[in-house]
Amino acid sequence: MKRNVSNLLALLAGLLIYSSAFAQTRGIEGTVTDEKKQPVSFASVIIKGTTKGTTTAQNGSFKLEVPPNAILVIRAVGYTVREVPIGSEQQFTITLTENASDLNEVVVTALGVRKEKRNLTFSAQEVKSDEILRAKEPNVLNTLTGKVAGVQITSSSGMPGSSARIVIRGITSISGENQALFVMDGVPINNDESGGTYNGGSGTNRLADIDPATIESVNVLKGAAATALYGSAGARGVVLITTKKGTGSRKPTVTLSSGLSFEKTIYPDRQYLYAQGDKGVFFDGETQKSSTSWGPRMDTLTRNGEKVPAHHPLDEFFQTGVTSNSTISVSGGGPVSNYFMSYSYFDQKGTIPVTSYARHSTFAKYSTQILDKLNATFQLTYSSANNKKVPEGYGLESPLWTVFTAPVSYNLKPYLNDDGTQRLYRYSRNNPYWVLDNILNTTVVNRFLPVFTLVYSPFEWLSITERAGADIYTDQQTYHVNMNDITYATGLTYNANKNFRQFNHDFIVQLRKQFNKTNVSLMLGNNVYSEHGDFMTVLGLGLAKPGYYNMASASAITYTGTEYLRRKVGFYAQAELDYNRMLVLSLTGRYDGSSVLSKENNYYPYGSVAGGFIFSELFQHEGLKKAINFGKIRASYATVGNDNVKTYATTTPYYQAIIYGDASSNLTFPYNGRNGFLISSSLGNPNLRNELQKEYELGLEMKLLNSRIGIEASYFNRRMSQGIVENISLANSTGYASTTINSARMSTKGIEVLLNLSPVRMKDFGWDVTVNYTRLRQRVEEIGGNLQQTSIGGIYAKNGEPWGLLFGTKYARTADGQLRINDAGLPYASGEFEAVGNITPDWIGGITNQLRYKQFNLSFFFDTKQGGYVLNSDDGYGLYYGSSKQTEKREDRVVAGVSDATGAPNKQVVTGQAYFQQISGITEAFIQNASYIKLRNVSLSYTFRKGASNRIPFKDASIVLTGRNLWIHKDASFTGGDPEVNSWGAGNGGLGVYTFSAPTARSFDCTLKFTF
Repeated sequence: MKRNVSNLLALLAGLLIYSSAFAQTRGIEGTVTDEKKQPVSFASVIIKGTTKGTTTAQNGSFKLEVPPNAILVIRAVGYTVREVPIGSEQQFTITLTENASDLNEVVVTALGVRKEKRNLTFSAQEVKSDEILRAKEPNVLNTLTGKVAGVQITSSSGMPGSSARIVIRGITSISGENQALFVMDGVPINNDESGGTYNGGSGTNRLADIDPATIESVNVLKGAAATALYGSAGARGVVLITTKKGTGSRKPTVTLSSGLSFEKTIYPDRQYLYAQGDKGVFFDGETQKSSTSWGPRMDTLTRNGEKVPAHHPLDEFFQTGVTSNSTISVSGGGPVSNYFMSYSYFDQKGTIPVTSYARHSTFAKYSTQILDKLNATFQLTYSSANNKKVPEGYGLESPLWTVFTAPVSYNLKPYLNDDGTQRLYRYSRNNPYWVLDNILNTTVVNRFLPVFTLVYSPFEWLSITERAGADIYTDQQTYHVNMNDITYATGLTYNANKNFRQFNHDFIVQLRKQFNKTNVSLMLGNNVYSEHGDFMTVLGLGLAKPGYYNMASASAITYTGTEYLRRKVGFYAQAELDYNRMLVLSLTGRYDGSSVLSKENNYYPYGSVAGGFIFSELFQHEGLKKAINFGKIRASYATVGNDNVKTYATTTPYYQAIIYGDASSNLTFPYNGRNGFLISSSLGNPNLRNELQKEYELGLEMKLLNSRIGIEASYFNRRMSQGIVENISLANSTGYASTTINSARMSTKGIEVLLNLSPVRMKDFGWDVTVNYTRLRQRVEEIGGNLQQTSIGGIYAKNGEPWGLLFGTKYARTADGQLRINDAGLPYASGEFEAVGNITPDWIGGITNQLRYKQFNLSFFFDTKQGGYVLNSDDGYGLYYGSSKQTEKREDRVVAGVSDATGAPNKQVVTGQAYFQQISGITEAFIQNASYIKLRNVSLSYTFRKGASNRIPFKDASIVLTGRNLWIHKDASFTGGDPEVNSWGAGNGGLGVYTFSAPTARSFDCTLKFTF
């Protein structure tokens, strides 16, 4: 009995203690914000010593039941972990500070999702706003040159508004689009090249419409595992642009900046020693005309007893370019909203007179919390660009051909004779100064980029996002050639109008939950994409009077019109698991449908699996933790589909007919009031399917010695199959000339290394170094269609060889490699049309140094491309004309080689003129190494401390001095000004050719910035 009583008393005491403890558990609520009073969503709030907790909602709020004397542990991506004792308080406002350590760095990933960089299972590299602005480049694309491992940027020329090209991890398609997809704030934007000059020269890639000052960061996603969620276009890599936003609970902040720069042309090499003429005989260019400069030396040349003055055709033609850039921005916000607005005006006067590029850009972003759990963001980018250019290349309307090859003994001014005809030292060319006054290409682009985003978070673990965006622009191009032109004697006027509309919609559901030491997230989404373009061109020949370029004045007018519509729909999912902040697993899948493929094959699935192991979490020894702060190995495998083909390639269209005769008897429809159409000679393929890429990647990331040393290294292996190849030849018996098929196979292997060093970290002095290195190896395994090789514009793909071959003629050689010499004592071409070089570099890299001393900051940036060749057409023609730098050595010579006539070593003497004019017809003679090392950017800035003087009417100010292209080291074989120039724009077909393009420039800039 006594025992039973004792047990009952013990039970009652236990119940009493439990009830007391339960009664002391109470509910608390609060809000987690950052230092700018912005809510921190999806932060974990855990009771210390337990696994009990919650996560904050979209507005940063949380609710939690806690026991007495509990301590809350708050952890959020990118912020320092904070512990908060609850005490007796009921309401909490907890402020987190950003973590200065890059171990907790936050980056924007696919579909705009922000993640801790430590948890990424793929390769990505971010470029911050200050690096973008420091580059002083009007085109955002050029600001990335040399800064990101695995990325190659190719510029086209030094013409204002010229295009640039970006390729991530090498090409992905034999003949299709290879440039990366651009996404701004979650919405794809167009980066096509448009506005190319009618008679030669590149256009402008449309990323140039974006003001760099509105960009917060650029994040480059490289591998297939990183980009699979973006569908077909993501197969080429993705560049994520995040724009700036306002700050909540802050008074308006006004920032003004204004910069002015001066540009000086970097000239190609040429000879200035010899006058116009032939075989040493002087031609004055007036009574005797010639395109060649094989006359006597200028230092010995006299006429009528007076020394003939020497001219510098390039110095006299090119001018000092002047660029101004002014920006004003306003940002701020209240407790539940924030805003950012910006306006900029960029005005570039080119180094070629009459050329210019002017851009007005307006940007506005407004975010507000409509309801307790509903947040909305609206933003609008508007830009208006006006670009004036003259033709480039070797077309007869290009002034650069004549300037680069002009004799130094001839004065190109005045450009008119007394009778009003053109004055020039040679026949069949325009005087370059006449071109400046009579030929001009003008493009006007107006562009709108609206984005509307709604985020609804009904629960702490659930968010629903709906995002709609558009990219709409018009490109109006006018081009005119006045009467008395060499080609168009009666003049020409040309108009082209392009209307582009792109719409994108995403619906995304995200779920996040924590189970003890495991964080789990799931994302489900749907994407609908539509792209429409229409083009109208009008060509008018035969002007009514000189200088009157209205289309109504043309005597013969031809219209053309094209239109296309492309649609895509995609369903995607991503699941991620993070165990104990040590093991990360990510699975993605997407199912795409594309309108450009056949109906039977227009839907295709793909996905990825990736994992990361943060082995540094295992370290227990303090010494080891200090030596290796962070260490991660990662691996991924992905398959990606790519609908990389033009619209309507599955059909065989008709086109307006032209029946060709000789040059004067073409029969063009409509004819006598009747129209006529012919079926295309390119047969459509109704069975086209997507290209397929399979890629695996291995990576290592480490931070050593208190993050003074950071290493990121990646190795990837990608194989492309079912590659789409255009212009596959067909037998004449089919009635067609060519078609498009799925047949190509290609492999790409690469190594990328990013090294971050901080040799000095002191209060008043710091030194940081960033090094990147990329080495790629690509191989065309098969083209298909019984083809061994195929052309892509001016370059070639060939079975068993790297993509990007340059073809032409080579020297005829003996079996042991000696030159074969003909009866005239000269080398000659073998007669075979074969590979003479490859445009692909062996490796590329860059080094950035940043030094800080108190308020002074100095940065300087070198980048390099080693290997790869270019066809220097300038030098090919210069060898014949006698203007090439090589022709300075024009003494008589015996060309080393084996005589065809005797079979013995050649002993026949030839003149320098005969030798150089002979080899000017052999492509191998002007294939040149395009390697370079550039001091691309040097920047020195001084920042006035905030509040340094009460008399200063601003919060802070800075002055920045910048120099670009200050030094270029090029290979001895290259005679152009800048090996980076690519004459024919951003497309595949124009790569590797250097031909009478506007030279790049060396510039000096001063920028003042004030914040109020």
